[in-house]
Amino acid sequence: MTSSARGSVGRDIAQIVLSSRPISWINTAFPFAAAYLLSTREIDLTLIIGTLYFLVPYNLAMYGINDVFDYASDLANPRKGGIEGALLSPRIHRATLWAAVVTNIPFLVYLVVVGNPASWFWLAISVFAVIAYSAPGLRFKERAFLDSTTSSLHFVTPAIVGLALAEASATPTAVIVLIAFFLWGMAAHAFGAVQDIAPDREGGIGSVATVIGARATVRLSIALWALAGVAMLFTSWPGPLGAALALPYIVNAAPWWNVTDETSAGTNRAWRRFIFLNYFAGFLATMILILAWVS
Repeated sequence: MTSSARGSVGRDIAQIVLSSRPISWINTAFPFAAAYLLSTREIDLTLIIGTLYFLVPYNLAMYGINDVFDYASDLANPRKGGIEGALLSPRIHRATLWAAVVTNIPFLVYLVVVGNPASWFWLAISVFAVIAYSAPGLRFKERAFLDSTTSSLHFVTPAIVGLALAEASATPTAVIVLIAFFLWGMAAHAFGAVQDIAPDREGGIGSVATVIGARATVRLSIALWALAGVAMLFTSWPGPLGAALALPYIVNAAPWWNVTDETSAGTNRAWRRFIFLNYFAGFLATMILILAWVS
């Protein structure tokens, strides 16, 4: 292979990796790891393999499939081509899909072998949601409200899989935390869809934001974040501290309370802050989990 050919392969691999949104890997790996570790209170092979799966292969499947089948609409989206999503060249679409399959299967086989009926069920739901969101014939991302629901499942189901693998009890606090997390995920997706109203309408994508409009979507997102925060107040200590985690997201979105469809692209500034808010909130969540661990 010539140096030019090696360079081309290297660039293609870099694009495929970029399509998995490395900046967001932690958003799916952390819920699994936290749920499993807090339940088993031990570091074992399943924790390591499960965390690695939800860190990289899972995200490659979720976002890689999306970037392949959203290529036409992404061409009209100025956000694509960086940390907010790769603009994959059509010539590597097939390679991206194969990369998703090849990297996912070994991990899924392991998780099935060490799992149980409950973990199999939730792992199937998780993988189905990843595929159904973008794949032709399903395209849940084009069905208003189902899009936000499915997107939220992408982040909540890794935690449920972790709990199921650990055979943890469905305590009231665990259920409420999962509900709050689900509401947070719906809010995050809906708010993120606002900035894409113009390219999504041009591409014929019927997201929650294109259907109900920018202003209603922002207000819905803020309401969902607020509900998630309130829900955490009904958990056992130190869970109520998690209510404060909703506040930065509400403050970040609040200036766009009266946004219009015409000015919706401007919410990208808030969305970029949102990406990094996740790290701040994740740090605080980690502190709360440590407190729960030692309590």
